Amino acid sequence: MTEAHRSHGVEDLCAEGVELYTRALREGQVPGEDAETAPCLLDLGLLQPHVEDMRRLEPVAPALALHRLLRSVEDRIADERRREEQLATVFEPLMRIDGAPTSTTDTPTISVLSGMKRINRAITQAMDDASQVLAIHPHTSHIGPPPQVHVEALDRDQALLDRGGRIRTLYQHTLRHAPTVLARYEVLKGDVEARTLDQVTERLLILDRAVAFIPANKDRTLALEIRTPAIVGYFVDTFDRLWRLATPMYPQAAKPPSSNGITQRQQAIAALLIEGHTDAVIADRLGMNIRTARVHIAKLAAILGSESRAQLGYLIGRSGILDQRQDEGPEQSPEQGE
Repeated sequence: MTEAHRSHGVEDLCAEGVELYTRALREGQVPGEDAETAPCLLDLGLLQPHVEDMRRLEPVAPALALHRLLRSVEDRIADERRREEQLATVFEPLMRIDGAPTSTTDTPTISVLSGMKRINRAITQAMDDASQVLAIHPHTSHIGPPPQVHVEALDRDQALLDRGGRIRTLYQHTLRHAPTVLARYEVLKGDVEARTLDQVTERLLILDRAVAFIPANKDRTLALEIRTPAIVGYFVDTFDRLWRLATPMYPQAAKPPSSNGITQRQQAIAALLIEGHTDAVIADRLGMNIRTARVHIAKLAAILGSESRAQLGYLIGRSGILDQRQDEGPEQSPEQGE
């Protein structure tokens, strides 16, 4: 009697499975009885019965299998995010109930803020005595806050700078030449710097490395005010690392580097293509509309001489442009993240 085949996921494919799947790819098909040593290939959808001979098995193309598996991962992540939003919505009113003392302290380390006015008021109050701001502002296709909110934010930023404070902000490369962003820095006076990256995290605001504000739902009508030192410290460390990797935008702009006619943005797109992302996901991750993303993909394909999506991934791997992207670090100032 053969030993029972251990259960595992596709990311931990067994030696028998790798061997049989490799042989199936080379030969085009394998006898059905050969799968008895690696039944995981059928369970994971890497082998399927031949349409003309059910006794034989044919392999599913690796690119198709990878795309399907990545979509499954993305769906699970989306489900978790929806669950997170539902939990925040359920608990937000409960956490505002005044009742008998609970295990929390009088000053909660994590507070849920509901509504744009309340969120903005909490940020303004926290900034009244702050001397340093670390901020991440991703590109968003959502309708932005009303103009008055922008005016209030500009006023409180300038008040902090007038007290001798400092502001460090990270944006995506797509906002380097945005008129509204540039106009903001033309108005602010003081110790303020901005840098950009291909991709940034969700919106983040850290004050004096002691309190952080993050959105708690997709439309940002809920937010978390966090004063737990361990969590805030984690956010600070994340910001500092991203700051070191970012390209200066203000006050002295540095042009993102390019290699062999391939821009930094196209290199970022190439990295996401290799990971199997769709055009829509690439556009969202890099803060651009899908039409612009497809234009860059077309230019990248033309530079590399690709005639198909599958060939483009192969040519990207052979070209070494992703290795060059890692080697080329952005210019850095002496006080990075300090």
